[in-house]
Amino acid sequence: MSFEVVCEIEPPTTPDLKHVRHQIGTLSKVADAFLIPDNHIGRATVSSVAVAHEVEAMGGRSIACLNSRDRNLLGFRRDLLTAAAYGVDQFLFVYGDKPSVGNRTSDLTVRSMIDEAKPDFRVGAAAGLRPLPSWKRAADFLFVQVSFSLEALLRWREANQVEVPVYAGVMVLASEGHARRLAAAIPDIAIPEDLVERVAADRMAGVEAACAQVLAIRDSGAFDGVHLIPVTRYRDVEPRLAALL
Repeated sequence: MSFEVVCEIEPPTTPDLKHVRHQIGTLSKVADAFLIPDNHIGRATVSSVAVAHEVEAMGGRSIACLNSRDRNLLGFRRDLLTAAAYGVDQFLFVYGDKPSVGNRTSDLTVRSMIDEAKPDFRVGAAAGLRPLPSWKRAADFLFVQVSFSLEALLRWREANQVEVPVYAGVMVLASEGHARRLAAAIPDIAIPEDLVERVAADRMAGVEAACAQVLAIRDSGAFDGVHLIPVTRYRDVEPRLAALL
């Protein structure tokens, strides 16, 4: 299997899909597939299944993310039916960030979503940098959490031997403020202080660091690809990553 770059795109919070189409068109030069988040960071967005259909219509390969936070079993089955009607056949199932409004439902778990969707769909699960639960080994692929340490990723990979494709998470730090907010929200993400300082001094430092991390992960041979989160910097990521790859 060749090394794959799965680019996450920012889903729209309004009915206008122009920005989504621009991201797809720009990143298609370096992306082997696109991941579409579901109600990103607790805000309502256009359905990830609908955006995944848009990716497919533009000639790309899509992975629609669905979280267990916002749906019950009936709603989940509706999403699977909609996906089947649209020809969307790959999912990433996650727990979901804390909602910005309202409460989460407790009807579903990632484990029950995997059981419900297989074998009709190809399904993936997210993995933290800790021992992998046995039930996640039933997934068809794994997305490992974002890390700014290649060594930490390699230690996790060595300790968690699986036969399915594994994608390491890489995120572009768009600004010093973005880095600080990310570190506060996810304390175990361990963003190096020297990287934060470089990003504060040079707006391209986060892009260059992320692209270098993609290359280092590829060259390690330990992963099948990366889950790249370019955030708002996708226009800067594309030429830099294209030159490296």
